[in-house]
Amino acid sequence: MTKVSTLKVPARILMGPGPSDVAPAVLQAMANPLLGHLDPAFLEIMNEIMDQLREVFGTKNQLTMPMSGTGSAGMETAFVNVINPGDVAVVGVNGVFGQRMADVAQRCGAVVKTVEAAWGEAIDPNRIEEVLRSEDKVKLVAVVHAETSTGVMQPLEDISRLAHQYGALFLVDAVTSLGGIPVEVDRFGIDICYSGTQKCISAPPGLAPVTFSQRALDALDGLSDKVQSWYLDLSMIKGYWGQERSYHHTAPISMNYALREALRLILEEGLESTYRRHQILGGALQNGLEAMGLTMHVKEDIRLPQLTVVRIPGGVEDAAVRSRLLLEYGIEIGGGLGPLKGDVWRVGLMGHACRPKNVMTFLTALESILADMGVDVEAGAAGSAARQRIAAL
Repeated sequence: MTKVSTLKVPARILMGPGPSDVAPAVLQAMANPLLGHLDPAFLEIMNEIMDQLREVFGTKNQLTMPMSGTGSAGMETAFVNVINPGDVAVVGVNGVFGQRMADVAQRCGAVVKTVEAAWGEAIDPNRIEEVLRSEDKVKLVAVVHAETSTGVMQPLEDISRLAHQYGALFLVDAVTSLGGIPVEVDRFGIDICYSGTQKCISAPPGLAPVTFSQRALDALDGLSDKVQSWYLDLSMIKGYWGQERSYHHTAPISMNYALREALRLILEEGLESTYRRHQILGGALQNGLEAMGLTMHVKEDIRLPQLTVVRIPGGVEDAAVRSRLLLEYGIEIGGGLGPLKGDVWRVGLMGHACRPKNVMTFLTALESILADMGVDVEAGAAGSAARQRIAAL
């Protein structure tokens, strides 16, 4: 029998598009003893998680809970529980994850009408309304709040108003936004919202928080057939998270410990303080990159603070820079996807990774690497620009 050595994982600073760094307290929470998924002590932990999620989502929705699976499970949950074959779904597409929502809706049998924007721009509400006017009945309108592939922050209120004006549900992907910028489900009139644990929540990947309004639950009750996914069928799962506590599947116990602790840390800091930290440090990073002579991919008024997408300087090889950052400095960042592949870097400052030290370490490392590659960068300019913004913390 081959002898396998003890697992040794290299230390990294996770500054890519996800997963993000996890606080030691969250990792420690996962080391707690396992409980049965119907143990009274675990049921109390479930109650605490639901209350915490309602606060972070900004909602009073009763059906607010984590699905067992990554953010993609949240996406599928959002669609399979409300779409009948033949329903019309309007989906905003301005990046990879808008495309993915359209694909999931089609797999549910929806007639999908996409409203597209360039990868780096927001969806125009006027174009959403054009489609809503042209269709007899639209079941839902779906957009990505924080498009992870481009760094765009999508304004929500106008699209929400239009969706409700035309009798449609409003569905929002908040995978990269929840815990980093305000989601405000109730205030923005969001009917269905899903997220993931591995971005600004700063827990390991493995759970997908979701919240459904009463209008969305009415749509679930009105489905003409069974929900196409047994595993993601909320008509059954809500019984496990509700008063009945009826068995559906074995929940990932340790992941729920991690989520509870990660949410506790966010709420202990305070949501407004958390958002302010992301805003200031994201701005510091972006100021530093611009001082280095680099160009942001997204204009400032719709630019995410927690995920910066920056254009790669001409003549610089994408993979070579990312490889040096990883091997020499232990820093992970992401490359571009789809039409942006090779043209941009995606730099995350999410959750526990959103710290002044990470901003300064990354800027210093990138400046050094680019200078080695012959890029004309002013030594120290990036750090100086970032420190001016960090001073506001």
